[in-house]
Amino acid sequence: MAQHPLGEHHYALTVTWTGNRGTGTSGYRDYSRDVTIRVDGKPELAASADRPFRGDSGRWNPEDLLVAALAECHLLSYLHACVTAGVVVTSYRDEATGVMREDGRGAGAFTEVMLHPRVTVADESMLGAARQAHHQAHEWCFIANSVNFPVRHEATITVG
Repeated sequence: MAQHPLGEHHYALTVTWTGNRGTGTSGYRDYSRDVTIRVDGKPELAASADRPFRGDSGRWNPEDLLVAALAECHLLSYLHACVTAGVVVTSYRDEATGVMREDGRGAGAFTEVMLHPRVTVADESMLGAARQAHHQAHEWCFIANSVNFPVRHEATITVG
């Protein structure tokens, strides 16, 4: 990622198809959907299509990565919002889910992603601000601001 003037950021990666079984795309069932995603200085990511689309279920698929990007973006935005509000977060875990619907013509789209963050804060006096920080995080999340479907959250906040 390179930072540019006026807060513009550019991201670059390489996606390489590794699924040629010797005959390329000679037929729909003749090739693997395996790919490798590379970003300079980071571990490679083994990816594929989702299982229903003839992919390898042991690899990340684009749908997994989209839900993961939304969940991680909310988490990072939330932590920042909590610091700003004086809330001390001691743990955060999200079991995010997404719904994608096929349109019957070979395409489809996500209709919703639901985040289920389970947050622990240091003191009971922080509960109200911790709840409000989820709304701020949603406003700040670059990824949620970039998609055309709702990203909702149902947070559970406890004191620990």
